[in-house]
Amino acid sequence: MISEQFSQTLIDWQKVHGRHHLPWQYAHPYARWISEIMLQQTQVSTVIEYYDRFMKRFPTVQSLAEASEDEVMQYWSGLGYYSRARNLHKSAKIIVYDHKGVFPTTRLEWESLPGVGRSTAAAIVAFSFGAKETILDGNVKRVLMRYFCLDAPVDNGETTKKLWDLAENLLPQNDIEAYIQGLMDLGATVCTRTPKCVICPFRETCQALLNGKQGDIPAPRKKLNRLEKERTFFLLWHEDGCLLQKRSARGVWRGLFSLPEREGEMSEEDISEALSAQGFMIKNIRRLESFHHDFSHYRLVLHPWAIHIKNPDTVKNDERWAKVAELSDIGLPAPIRGLLERFFARESDEDLLPVFSLDR
Repeated sequence: MISEQFSQTLIDWQKVHGRHHLPWQYAHPYARWISEIMLQQTQVSTVIEYYDRFMKRFPTVQSLAEASEDEVMQYWSGLGYYSRARNLHKSAKIIVYDHKGVFPTTRLEWESLPGVGRSTAAAIVAFSFGAKETILDGNVKRVLMRYFCLDAPVDNGETTKKLWDLAENLLPQNDIEAYIQGLMDLGATVCTRTPKCVICPFRETCQALLNGKQGDIPAPRKKLNRLEKERTFFLLWHEDGCLLQKRSARGVWRGLFSLPEREGEMSEEDISEALSAQGFMIKNIRRLESFHHDFSHYRLVLHPWAIHIKNPDTVKNDERWAKVAELSDIGLPAPIRGLLERFFARESDEDLLPVFSLDR
C-alpha cells in the first residue's frame, strides 16, 4: 500500500538523516507546546535562541502563569507575531488555575486553548503522548502536494481538506514521533521551496518529480500588494534615557513598549507644537533616517525624530522613562529596538552614554 510505503520510507529516513538534537525534542507537553507556538511562522534557527532564553526564565507552566504579561512580552520581544505570546500566557493561566496544572492529553483539548490550532495540537500530543495524530503545516503541505502531484491552489479550502485526508490516511501504526518529525524535517531541509530532489528518499516515487513539476508545485502565492502606513515616531530623550509608551490598543504590538507616535509624516513645526502642548520643553530636535518594517499585510514606514527635552518628568500613566541600561530588559518591537540601539550607539560616541545591545 502507498500509505505503508510512504510512512516507512519517511521513518527510516528520519532516523538516519533527520534532526535529533533540537532543544525541545523530549516528551514533555510544556516543552513541546512552547516550541510549537514559537515555530509558527518562524524558522527553527531563529527559534532556538528565544526558546532557550524563555525556558530558563519560565521553566514550568506555573512560572509562566504567575508572570506578568509585561515580562512575558519582554522575553518574546523580537520574535514577532506577538499575539502568540499573549495567547501562550492566557493558556498557561487556564492550565494552572482551571486545570490544576494538568496538561491536556488529547488534540481536541489542546485546540480549546487560545492560539492552538489543529496542527499545533496534533504535534504536541503526538510528541508528548504518542497519540496517532497528524500535522499539516506549510512544509507538510508542500511535501504532500509534490508527492501526489496536486496542481491546485495551496490555500484553497478544498485543497486543504484533501491534504488533511491524505495526511490522516498516511499515518503509520507505530513510530508516530519519528514519522511526524520526519514530515517536519523533510519539508524543512529537503523538500524546500527549491527542492533538493537528488537527496530525497522519495525521488523514485514523487509524482511531481516524475512529471517534471517539482518546481511548479505548489503554485507560488500571489504577491501581496502591501498597503503602506506612515507614522511619525517621537524619540524623546534626556541624558541617559528615553520615553516609552505601553501599547494598549489593539494591534500587533499590543502589550509591548514603543515610542509615542502619530499617524502620517509630520513636519518639525507640527511636532514641536504637539509636544509643547503636552508640556514638553524642547532643547533640540532633529530628523532621523526613515525606514520601513514589513508585516504580513502591510508595510509600516517609520519617520523617527529625536527630540532632546529638558523636563523628563512630564509623563502620562501609560508612559515610563527608561534608562539606556534598562532597554535590553524591556519588551520592545524589533524595529523600535533597532532604532534605539542605533541612536544611542551614536549618542554614546558623542556624549559617553552607556550602550545597550540586542544581545541579551
